[in-house]
Amino acid sequence: MLSNSDKALVVKEQVSMMDFLSRLGFHPKKTYGNEAMYISMVRDSDANPSFSVNEKLGAWYDHGMGKGGDIFDFAMLYWKGLKFQEAVEKVRQVCNLPISEQVTFNKINPRPRLKVAVKLPNYQIQEIKPFGSSEAINAYLRSRGVFDVASTQLAEVHYYVEDEKKQRKQFFAAGWMNELGGWEVRNKYFKGCLGKKAITLIPRGAKKLAVFEGFFNYLSWLRDNPGHGRSALVLNSLALIDSGIEKAKAFAEIDLYLDRDTSGYNAVRTWLKALPYSTDRSGIYLGYNDYNDKITADLRKERRQGFQNPVRSP
Repeated sequence: MLSNSDKALVVKEQVSMMDFLSRLGFHPKKTYGNEAMYISMVRDSDANPSFSVNEKLGAWYDHGMGKGGDIFDFAMLYWKGLKFQEAVEKVRQVCNLPISEQVTFNKINPRPRLKVAVKLPNYQIQEIKPFGSSEAINAYLRSRGVFDVASTQLAEVHYYVEDEKKQRKQFFAAGWMNELGGWEVRNKYFKGCLGKKAITLIPRGAKKLAVFEGFFNYLSWLRDNPGHGRSALVLNSLALIDSGIEKAKAFAEIDLYLDRDTSGYNAVRTWLKALPYSTDRSGIYLGYNDYNDKITADLRKERRQGFQNPVRSP
C-alpha cells in the first residue's frame, strides 16, 4: 500500500500546475518559455498579471504576496484550512486522477522538488546600462507618462533567461533597484524581480515621507510634485509592508499613496494601526486603481482632445 508521502509524489509527478489551474478556471495572460503569468487568484483585485507558474519546475510564485511553492502549497493557500494530506486529495479530485497501488516512479528525470518557496534564479544579469539607450523602453515609459522623471531614477537592465536545453533568450527592461541590490524590472510585456525582493528608500533628509506600493506610482507622484522635498519609500510589494513600517518609524509626517483596491485598503488599515499619525492621500486619484492609472488616463484624454482639435496652419 502506498504511504501518504508516496501518494503525494504520484500526484505531483502526474499533475501539471497549469492544467490544474485550467481546471479551476484560471488561464495565463502571458507566457515566456516555461513561465506563465496569471492574474492572481489568491489575492483580490490584481490589476496586472503577477502570479507566475514555472511549468518545468511545477512551481508558482505570487509577486504581490511574496510567496510561492508547489501545487500543494497552492491548494492549502487557495482552500484555506486544508491540511497537507487534504490538499493532496483535493488536487487528485480536481484532476480526476486515479492512484494505483502499483506505481512506477520516474527515477530518471523526476520533477525537481522545492524545499523552500522561492522564485528560482534562472536568469543572469549581463549589463546595467544608463537610462535612455533603448527606444523600446523609452516608448514604454512615455506610454506610462513617466519618461521625463525616470531619467534620474531608473536604469536599463539587460539579462538572459536559460532554458532546460541551455538555450539563452535575451531580455531588457526598465530597472528600479531595491535596498538589497535586487532589480524590479518592467517592460511592455513583463513585470518581475531579479534578485532579492526588498523595499527602496529615497532619503531627502527631511522628516517627511511619502509611501508607495510600486515605483511607477512613485514616478507618477514625482511628475506632479517635482520640488517636493520629501523622502520616499517604495514597498515594491505589499508583502513587505512590515519592513516599510519599521523604516517609516523614523519619520514624523507620513503620506500614503497606496492602491485603491482591496489589497491596498487592507494595507492602509495595517499601516494606520501601526503608525496612526500617517495620512491616506489616495483620494488624489479617486476613481482610479492607483496614481499611475490616473496619469495614463489623463494622457489618453489629452491625446483624444489633440486628435479632435488639431492645430491648423494659418
